[in-house]
Amino acid sequence: MMHAAFRQLIANQYEASLCTLMHCAEECPDSHWNVLVARYPFSQVIFHTLFFADYYLGNDAESFRLQTFHTENRDLFSDYEQLKDQEPKSVYSREQIEMYGKFCRDKASATIAEEAEQTLCSEACFARRNFSRAELHVYNIRHIQHHAPQLILRLRIDTKVDIPWIDNGWREPTDES
Repeated sequence: MMHAAFRQLIANQYEASLCTLMHCAEECPDSHWNVLVARYPFSQVIFHTLFFADYYLGNDAESFRLQTFHTENRDLFSDYEQLKDQEPKSVYSREQIEMYGKFCRDKASATIAEEAEQTLCSEACFARRNFSRAELHVYNIRHIQHHAPQLILRLRIDTKVDIPWIDNGWREPTDES
């Protein structure tokens, strides 16, 4: 019973956090698509957030680059600069971000649906992440929620665009209340 409840709440919170992030992408005016958010362009912050959501939704670092989505979209990932100890330089189109966002949303849903109690309790297989796979999911959601407010603040200050609060699950822009 607890396992099913945990899976449902984690799935709902992945959906809500990714939805918030994708609302930022959707609502960002073209004029601000590559404006700096702290040190990085708006599109780079969204990509970085999706990239690590994708990364930590996987089973381990080794299989990350071998995913079909990655092999079919090599230009999107080029040299995997996000994994290097250097400042990222790439910027991304809306279409690339939309495509990657959909992939991450689908991956989150499929990954959580497949998680067994035993795998959730096992150690996460990522360097410097010395906690369980269950906690890795919470960590991953917190990372998305760390960057989404940065983007929201930039949009609100610069363009007066307001991104809605998404409490749980996915909400299309017309579903908000």
